[in-house]
Amino acid sequence: MSLSVQKKKILIVVMDGLGDRGCKELGGLTPLQATDTPNLDWFTRNGIAGTCDTVDIGIRPGSDTSHLSILGYDPLEVYTGRGPFEAAGIGLIGRYGDVAFRCNFSTCDSDLNITDRRAGRINKPDTTELIKALEGMRIDGIEAVIKEGTEHRAALILRGAGLSPDVTDVDSHDLGPLSWSKGETPEAKFTAEVLNKFVNETYKRLKDHPVNKKRAANGLLPANIIVPRGAGSFPNIQPFPEKYNMKAACVAGVGMIKGICGVCGLDVIDLPEDCTGGSDSNFVSKAKAALKVLEKYDFVLMNVKAPDVAGHDSDPMLKCGVIKRLDEMAGYLKDNFREDLVIVFTADHSTPCSLGDHSGDPVPITVYTPGNVKDDAVTFSESGCAHGRIGRIRGKYIVPMCMDLADRTEKYGA
Repeated sequence: MSLSVQKKKILIVVMDGLGDRGCKELGGLTPLQATDTPNLDWFTRNGIAGTCDTVDIGIRPGSDTSHLSILGYDPLEVYTGRGPFEAAGIGLIGRYGDVAFRCNFSTCDSDLNITDRRAGRINKPDTTELIKALEGMRIDGIEAVIKEGTEHRAALILRGAGLSPDVTDVDSHDLGPLSWSKGETPEAKFTAEVLNKFVNETYKRLKDHPVNKKRAANGLLPANIIVPRGAGSFPNIQPFPEKYNMKAACVAGVGMIKGICGVCGLDVIDLPEDCTGGSDSNFVSKAKAALKVLEKYDFVLMNVKAPDVAGHDSDPMLKCGVIKRLDEMAGYLKDNFREDLVIVFTADHSTPCSLGDHSGDPVPITVYTPGNVKDDAVTFSESGCAHGRIGRIRGKYIVPMCMDLADRTEKYGA
């Protein structure tokens, strides 16, 4: 006779870019090894631990591909490029088959030579007004939908028949002439022609716009052209709630992370303003928000961006300070822990301070729920978690592992 067991909820805390390599400034230790983390260590000592290659061994993951994997998808099968997730992250969620691009508001001369890729780092409300001039654009039967993002950024969706994401960037990533888009297949050639016409049309509509005239009068650079890059088609992804039969939500401040979760069918939660920053974000406030969301949801993915920022800045001391604050956040989660919860602490990738960029190093992972089998890991670090019984796992197995610990799986076989 089997007992009736209550299903548990799942919280995955992704500490972005947390993993590292030995730092000369820290005597050869990683920031995690060099920082006292009593609360993260408590979860490690009382839970199960291991290391995780979020995409696969030796692959340097992006934040997009790694989060797809942490959500239980194989990015090697479903990833179609960064453009769709950037678009979704600012609320421009497309349909299967739409082609999305990341874009910059830029400054060009009358010959369409780029003189500033970021239009003097233009920001809202100017970009909001400029976008209005680009609404309702159709080119050769293709609908062009564009939305402003933060600062000089925007996202573009091309929607219609016969499109392909296999086109080159218009953005040359440098000053000077544009790299007009090209494609090899008939569909790609058509898409490139539409994209190039779109860019020309943005210049026609923006060059004499009142916002740009006002900017010029005030000695500011005009944002007189939109320059796209990073084409990707919206993927055909099975929604997370359907895939795992859980009501799921995302607690994150970074647009791209919110976009990934939105495309995967998670509800994106509006956060208090103090939760949406980078290094200055209030980690405890974000943890409070996550626990509140768990009252109505079965699954929450929570992202904290700050350690990645410190890694990209090549600042190990800053990263140590961020880790202390992350441990305080873990302390809040420990003190307010609910017994019907499976909690995961991990990272989406390593961002070693010595590189200032992502690496393929595995990241630490600790999973805790009351009644789990304790293992030999006692400290939360790259080396400490390697003593745990999880071993070395791929990111796409995190959710299935948690599903079993949450008593949400069906028996396979008799």
